[in-house]
Amino acid sequence: MPSTSPLPTLDGAKILLTGASCGIGRATAQTLAQAGADLALNGRQTESLQDVAALVGAEGRSAHLLPDDLRDPDAPRRLVEAAATGLEGLDALIHIAGAYTADSAGQFRLAPLLTSEGEDWSAAIAVNFTAALHLCRNAHPYLTKSTNPSVLLMSSAVGLMGAPAGEAYAMTKAAQVSLVRSLAVAWGPQSIRVNALCPGIVDTGAFETLEDDEELSRWLRSRIPLGRWATVQDIAQAVLFLTSPAAGFITGQALAVDGGMSVPGSGFTAPDTTATHTPSPSR
Repeated sequence: MPSTSPLPTLDGAKILLTGASCGIGRATAQTLAQAGADLALNGRQTESLQDVAALVGAEGRSAHLLPDDLRDPDAPRRLVEAAATGLEGLDALIHIAGAYTADSAGQFRLAPLLTSEGEDWSAAIAVNFTAALHLCRNAHPYLTKSTNPSVLLMSSAVGLMGAPAGEAYAMTKAAQVSLVRSLAVAWGPQSIRVNALCPGIVDTGAFETLEDDEELSRWLRSRIPLGRWATVQDIAQAVLFLTSPAAGFITGQALAVDGGMSVPGSGFTAPDTTATHTPSPSR
């Protein structure tokens, strides 16, 4: 039976959202705008950000475009300062941008430690962890002035479980969870909530090659208790909840939104798991 409970609201919250140009970020931007938030949108593609800004505007909210590449060490500082200036303050930082190993067409590919290239590691470390660290650090002075301040990092189910043949990605996502727990304790006395969201496999279009492998796709779904990939809306709604006052007493948590794949006994840790049958990252 469908719920009749009202959705969480954000009522004019000022939010910096990275990775907003596509997939989970695009859906999240629209969901946050529908809940009443004004947004500073970061991504690498200006044209795609303009499309997302139009979705935000259609909900009657403002969108400030901040195209930038988080592999640049100075990008976090630029983004936070520009967001706080454009929005006239900052209530929340949501870091969705992520780097995973991909082929020339942008499709996810496996990258085992023994055969991976240096760029597989450097991009993951730069975007998934170093940028997260500096975004948090630069956002802190603005968040202390908010009445409902929060930080949300987009980790991954493999950050909780590990991922053979995807060690660099899993390592950086696990580091995000550790950072969240540390900052939740350090910043709790200032009423700043800090959480992580850990999606499993999300239907974003980045895994068409996975879908084309019928045997692998069937194996993966058989290990997800709910039997399907997540939709971007599944993740966006969880982001909205953790950012809203409805989650006002939740901090230091890593919420798995993965259909049960990270639950011990789901099958991803079964003896037949091999390097070719590996849970892929969420983006």
